Order: sequence, then C-alpha cells, then structure tokens
Amino acid sequence: MAEEIIEGINPTRMELLSVRKRKKLAMKGHKLLSEKRDALVVQFFDIIKDRNSLRNKADSDLRRSYSLLVEAQMIMGQEGVGDATGSIPALQDVPMRTVNIMGVHVPKVEYEAITPSAGEPLYGYIGTSAKLDEASDKFRRLLVDILKLAEVEGTIERLAVEIEKTKRRVNALEHIFIPRLKATEKYIEMQLQEREREDFFRRKRIKAIMEAAG
Repeated sequence: MAEEIIEGINPTRMELLSVRKRKKLAMKGHKLLSEKRDALVVQFFDIIKDRNSLRNKADSDLRRSYSLLVEAQMIMGQEGVGDATGSIPALQDVPMRTVNIMGVHVPKVEYEAITPSAGEPLYGYIGTSAKLDEASDKFRRLLVDILKLAEVEGTIERLAVEIEKTKRRVNALEHIFIPRLKATEKYIEMQLQEREREDFFRRKRIKAIMEAAG
C-alpha cells in the first residue's frame, strides 16, 4: 500500500525544509504527549487505589453509624431521637474549587468549611443517650469521608477524559501525521533527486552536442 503524502505539496527545497521542521516538531510533540499520557495513567491508578480505600472505609463507617443510630432509637425511641436532632441545621452548599494536576483541572472540596469541629455539640446533650452521641460523631466523620470520596471520583472522571484525549492525540501523531510527513519528505527527496538526474543528463547532452558542432 502506497504511503500517503500531504496533498498539494510542491517538491521544492524550501518545502522539504518546512516538512522536515514540521516532522521534528511532531516527533517532539509525540514524545511529550506520550510522557504526559504515561504520567497521567500512573496518577490515575494511584487515585483509584485511594478511591477504593476511601470507599471501603466509608462503607464500614456507614454500617457502624446506622447501627449506633438504631441502638439510640431503641433507648430513646424514634421520636426522642427526632426531637433531639431536629434542630441540627441542614447541610448547605458544599464550597468547591479546582486544582491543577498536570494541566487537568480537578475538583477540590473544601469540606473543612462545612464540617463542625470534633466535639462541638449539634444538639442538647440533656436527655440524650450516649449511643446517639456516638452515632452523631460517626456520621460527622463519615460526612468528611463522603466528601473526600466525591472529590476523588470527580478527579478520576476528569483524569480519565484527559487520558483518552491524550491517547487519541498520541495515536494520531504516531499513525497519521508523522508517517504522512515522513512519506512527504521521502517523496520530495525523490522528486528533487530525479530533477537533478534529469538536469545532469540534459547538461551532458548539451555539452556533447556543442562539442560535436565545434
């Protein structure tokens, strides 16, 4: 199968220099993008491990938190728990910003801004059970882990998109643009060599004709 060259190319020395320059830049870009892709993949799998660890911890803490809440309801009654916790303010909008990971803007949850300090009461302790206090503390800690997990999930999603984009660019350079530039360079070189041979034989013939006439 014939190698594809750039359409509309003029086989001149200036064009050859231009193609060589473009090929050099494309190969440099391919190297940099390949390195970026590999680094992103390493980062991606490191964060996957963090996500799995956080998820396992959150699942375990969630089960324990609900178990403590059930125990509190058994001691205080469901209505008593509802009365004690009814004054707890609802969770407001979660403050967020973005941070840069190798050119990828990923979410950063500012969970500290919405998480009460450890030991800070959310309801009156009079008439409540110690089990409710334990459950409350567990749920507050669980909230932090859930926010961290959401942050990590968002990071994984954006890194996955960037990895796929980078892979497509690397493949396009490797399988389309660089081979096309190499084929074009070869084509121009062959055309220039052919012209040089034709010029050589033309000059030789003219010289022979002039010598014969003289």
